[in-house]
Amino acid sequence: MAQTKAQLLNPLNGNINVSGIITANSGLRVGTVSAGATVGPTGSGIVTYYGDGSQLTGITAGATLSAGSGSQRVVLTSLNSGTMTSAATDAELTYNSGTNTLSATTFSGNATGLTGTPDITVQDITAETISVGGTLTYEDVSNVDSVGLVTARTGIRIGTVGTGGTVGPAGSGIVTYYGDGSQLTGISIGLNTSAATPSNAVVTLNLSSAQDHKVTATGIVTVTCSGGTEGESHTVRIINSGAATVGFSTYFLFPSGSSPSMPASSGSISLISFTVNRVGTAGTQLLAGASVNFS
Repeated sequence: MAQTKAQLLNPLNGNINVSGIITANSGLRVGTVSAGATVGPTGSGIVTYYGDGSQLTGITAGATLSAGSGSQRVVLTSLNSGTMTSAATDAELTYNSGTNTLSATTFSGNATGLTGTPDITVQDITAETISVGGTLTYEDVSNVDSVGLVTARTGIRIGTVGTGGTVGPAGSGIVTYYGDGSQLTGISIGLNTSAATPSNAVVTLNLSSAQDHKVTATGIVTVTCSGGTEGESHTVRIINSGAATVGFSTYFLFPSGSSPSMPASSGSISLISFTVNRVGTAGTQLLAGASVNFS
């Protein structure tokens, strides 16, 4: 039976059960001002609210979202604070609005487009490839295995001060060193040769740059030296280019205290061998021996 307008305006003390949607163009009031009323399903269900919720009271911020077993995808569009848990793995994903952090006990799957501030802090990373566009800072690394070039712009420190460390290939290979090597010790290097062609002059052998010295002498020539390290062995090959008179500075100490009698004829070859006995402010001493006139 159709109701009249007067009947519709009178209060209804019973229940209205509508299977569709109730539309109230000017608003919807529930209960009296002081008593209030209940909005929601009588059993389980969802009530969706649209519009401004600033006047709503009795609401607890945050939420707990539980996912059952199986493959599911949960999209969380907004959450002030709360916990999202999975009953299948008992893992927990927690967002803290106070610190603006999202934490999880476990995570698996692909993570793409991971950006933002604050920084991301993890304990262990296992990856096939890591690409860093900025600066990579790390401590307490057991081994670094690089197939390319490792560049340390401010230096490399190996081991502690008292212990030291090892530089070199694990197997056979070559280590190339650039720069000043004056502080390197325990190095065995190949034989270097220096050559000079003095004519009526004093020739100085640089003992720090070579161990073999070739002197092609003309006229009156005096052989002296500079540099050197105690214990080093050197040779001097003297070749007369024309008539030559060759002598030695007081650095050279020969057996019995006398210098050898050097040949003067052109084409004569002599060999002087010596070991550096002393260098420094006290003067240089070379313990020398001569084999003369190979002609």
